[in-house]
Amino acid sequence: MKEMLTIGEVARRAGIQPSAIRYYESVQVLPAPERLNGRRRYDAGVLRRLAVIQLAQEAGFSISQIRLLFNNPEGDASLSTRWQAYVHGKLAEVDALIAQAQKMRGLLEDGLGCGCLNLDECMDCLLKQISGTRQ
Repeated sequence: MKEMLTIGEVARRAGIQPSAIRYYESVQVLPAPERLNGRRRYDAGVLRRLAVIQLAQEAGFSISQIRLLFNNPEGDASLSTRWQAYVHGKLAEVDALIAQAQKMRGLLEDGLGCGCLNLDECMDCLLKQISGTRQ
C-alpha cells in the first residue's frame, strides 16, 4: 500500500507552508490530491514534484512557466524537451541581465574616478565618461 501523507506532512518534508501547497494546487502546478473524509491525502511522489517546482523557481521560472512545463499545452513534447527549451530561453535572459549588470558596474566604477569640486563639473565629467563608453 502506498504511503499517503497529509498536507502538513508534505509541507514539513518539503520545507514549505501548507498554504503554498494549496496555492500550487489552485494554479494547477500540483494536481488535486485524493481526499479521505474531506482531507487532502498525497502520494509521497508529490515531494519530487515540489522539489522540481522549488528548483525551477530558484532558476527564475515563474509559476506560469512552471504550470506550462508540467501541463504540456503544446501536445506531444516531452517534459525533458519542454525543460530544455525553457532553460535555453532562461539562459538568454540571464545573459542579458549579466550584460546589463556589467554595464552598470562599469558606469559606477567610472563614476568613482570623478574628482570634481562641484556638481556642474561632476555632471559634465560623468556624461563624458558615459558617452565614451557608448562609442
